[in-house]
Amino acid sequence: MGVTVIGVDGAALPDGSADVLEEARLVVGARRHLDAHAPDHARKLELGPFQPALNALTALSADEHGVVFASGDPGFFGVVRTLRERGIRCRVLPAISSVQQLMAKAGRSWDDVAVVSPQGRDITQALNVCRARPAVAVLTVRGAGPAQLGSGLDGWRRTLVVAEDIGGPNESLTTVDPAEAAARSWREPNIVLCLADPDTVPQRSWHAGGDPLPPEPGWALPEDEFSHRDGMVTASEVRAVALARLAPRPGTLVWDVGAGSGSVAVECARMGAATIAVESDEAQVVRLITNAAGHGVDVRVVEAAAPQALRGLPKPDAIFIGGGGSDVVAACAHAGATRVVAALTALDRVAGTRDALRYAGYQVEGVQLSASRLVDLPDGAPSLQPTQPVVLISGHRETSGEQS
Repeated sequence: MGVTVIGVDGAALPDGSADVLEEARLVVGARRHLDAHAPDHARKLELGPFQPALNALTALSADEHGVVFASGDPGFFGVVRTLRERGIRCRVLPAISSVQQLMAKAGRSWDDVAVVSPQGRDITQALNVCRARPAVAVLTVRGAGPAQLGSGLDGWRRTLVVAEDIGGPNESLTTVDPAEAAARSWREPNIVLCLADPDTVPQRSWHAGGDPLPPEPGWALPEDEFSHRDGMVTASEVRAVALARLAPRPGTLVWDVGAGSGSVAVECARMGAATIAVESDEAQVVRLITNAAGHGVDVRVVEAAAPQALRGLPKPDAIFIGGGGSDVVAACAHAGATRVVAALTALDRVAGTRDALRYAGYQVEGVQLSASRLVDLPDGAPSLQPTQPVVLISGHRETSGEQS
């Protein structure tokens, strides 16, 4: 048995395709690819669910040859991985990927562009990368396309470049804002480029897909890396433990509720997460925006008081509660996040916070953090200076994708 995967990009098939197709006993692909390229002598199997195609390919005898048509470069978010998982070693004749074509038609370099592909119809992770990163290409699927992206980006300043039927007879390139994308229907197949600023020329980089994570110069940055009111910033030692509990990463969304100067929100954004900071104090909001800009990250700021401000926000993966009363804790506990972390300085709030998280189904842990920092005395001798103790109450509950 031999299997060759041929990429199709709307131009002529890659070199060597004619000989492979002449030998093919079975040809698998989308209807448009079969109609355009499959030879008459071969059995044709139209792709819907991929399992029947896998079964047919593995049923070929040792001297029979199969061909799989796939759009663009089949090794780039394509069928090659699925074939290899089934133990099918294949030869690949790639065409130009749809991302390459989109970027060329948009006239933009793309070494800074993160590329994501929704898992089935669940567009959540792809959306969160679009919310966090300044340049993202989304390989859309049916039910998770430009309209769904546009709807999910409500509240973020983004521009969407949508390529429909790229490489095909009905190819078009359209630039819209998220609201326009959400309000119309789109021809399939399509691919989307999501940009924070379409006119920005990206900085030269050594790493494709944007800056690598974690960023320089690490995390749990010193307090003086943030603009803040005296003492009104989460201490770096506390932030380090909070980040470990929140687990911010690309594809996740973190709320920072009672964000203050936004040090936790900024740190989560630096780790690749999409972030929403909720803060009602106007002066703190100004500091928050300054801090996000100073660290080059995109933090969506909601200037309003929790818990009312939390209504209608996208469902979070993790929540940090830096301020607010029992009503805020209760609202956050029932927001659907996998992880919730609350920072408390008043011991009389510990039991209530613990109980609210337990009642909402979380496994709860707590730790008091009391760090002493090395300082120099006037005579140069070393000494230790204590910081204010803080209690971190953290709740975690497993999702269907996690193992116990």
